[in-house]
Amino acid sequence: MPSRVIVSRDLADLMRLLAHADRLRLIEELGQGEKTVSELAAALALPSTRISQHLALLRAHRLVAERRNGRSHFYHLTHPQLATWILDALPFVDIRNRLGEAEHIERVRALWSAQPPHHNVE
Repeated sequence: MPSRVIVSRDLADLMRLLAHADRLRLIEELGQGEKTVSELAAALALPSTRISQHLALLRAHRLVAERRNGRSHFYHLTHPQLATWILDALPFVDIRNRLGEAEHIERVRALWSAQPPHHNVE
């Protein structure tokens, strides 16, 4: 099988995995640094069970990894540039024409582009 076919299938699989608004928001939140399920649930205003389900799927595809510290479980992106890649896709979103308000994309871009706080990881 030609390399282009293999790579395009793998890329299509990745895009199917990312084709969920909650998972995109989760990836962008983890782009700010590692977080617990509780922190993610609070930041995204989603139930912890839903966050856990999405994290399990992202972990199964090796996009997210877990670090345990005692009873705490911290999640982070295995490839932090994935959050940047999603941010780079914003110009392709047709939201400006549908909503007639460009500030929606600019507001999201500013939120998702914020520098992550520096955490001491042990």
